[in-house]
Amino acid sequence: MARLRFRAWHRGTREADYMIGCFFDRFHAGWSEDDIALFETIIEEQDVDIMAWALGTQPVPEAYRGPLMERMMRLDYVEIPR
Repeated sequence: MARLRFRAWHRGTREADYMIGCFFDRFHAGWSEDDIALFETIIEEQDVDIMAWALGTQPVPEAYRGPLMERMMRLDYVEIPR
């Protein structure tokens, strides 16, 4: 799980780090093996696409639709340190 956390937090842009990393930190403990596999697949996509899906500016591909992506789209998990 440490490797997956590292990948979630080291995306290439601060915005993606916070969105994807915070999402992982907040919810991964309750994920099933299928959820983990789906998250691993999603984070292979481009950050701009993942962020667009979460923000609702692009439609979510059929393969990624479901509870995990719906949860990501709420955006209530992002914590930005000040």
